Amino acid sequence: MEVVVVLLVVLAVLGVIALSSSVRVVKQYERGVIYRFGRVGALPKQPGPRMLIPFVDRMTKVNMQVVTMPVPSQDGITRDNVSVRVDAVLYFRVVDPIRATVDVQNYQFAMLQVAQTSLRSIIGKSELDDLLSGREQLHEGLELMLATPAAGWGVHIDRVEIKDVALPESMKRSMARQAEADRERRARIITADGEFQASQKLSEAARTMDANPAALQLRLLQTVVEVAAEKNSTLVMPFPVEMLRFFDRAAAGTGATGTAAPAGEAPAGGTAAPAGGTAALGDGPGESAPAVEGADERAELPRSAGPQIPDPRSPDE
Repeated sequence: MEVVVVLLVVLAVLGVIALSSSVRVVKQYERGVIYRFGRVGALPKQPGPRMLIPFVDRMTKVNMQVVTMPVPSQDGITRDNVSVRVDAVLYFRVVDPIRATVDVQNYQFAMLQVAQTSLRSIIGKSELDDLLSGREQLHEGLELMLATPAAGWGVHIDRVEIKDVALPESMKRSMARQAEADRERRARIITADGEFQASQKLSEAARTMDANPAALQLRLLQTVVEVAAEKNSTLVMPFPVEMLRFFDRAAAGTGATGTAAPAGEAPAGGTAAPAGGTAALGDGPGESAPAVEGADERAELPRSAGPQIPDPRSPDE
């Protein structure tokens, strides 16, 4: 009797162990793939407790949540020959757990490798401006390139986004100079447009003042008031250029009148004797002085001998 009781206890313990090993719980975000003698079941197990045949069935749980996978930075050369380093992020989830476990050994590692190769490929096909400003088209291209292999693995690509684009320092300086030059060009255009509008307004004001001379005088008085508004002792008065020209012509006429020769003076080149004349006298008081040849030429005066300086040497020397 005691032996029967022991056997029953042993059988109960073995039953509890077998029952505990055969009961599995599938969580809400998981699906269970059953392998019976190595063959996969037709349908995955839904969430809840599931009974397995001990030593016959084996279940693999597959996570159905969205996986966020960062793609490491990839070095590449764009289509316009610029070296860049680009990293991205990939969002995907499993939609067919049987294919995700049977058709591919590790679907997460496979998706990571495909994302890296696709990212390098999209870098080589794009230009730098597209990587910086036109990323929406690049995201669509990456998603299309990843969707083809992922569909065969039972994986759905939710979205792919480029996180950062690292540029060389020389390219950053070049882009900064380009942006500065573009800003300067726009500033010059705005300044020129303002000058053009100001010239139009000034032209209209000039026509108005030309039609009303009193307006010009009022403007002059307003300018004088504006100059004298500050506490200073300087007063600026405009002076017409025509008046300066009138004074210049008047001064030129006065100078020409003052340089004319007097009426009683002999003209230059005449035969009048000089004031300190040296004309020779005649033999008689009524005789005229003989004509001297070369009267127009000046007589060369004899050079007067300078004072004699005595010789300091003695006669014996």
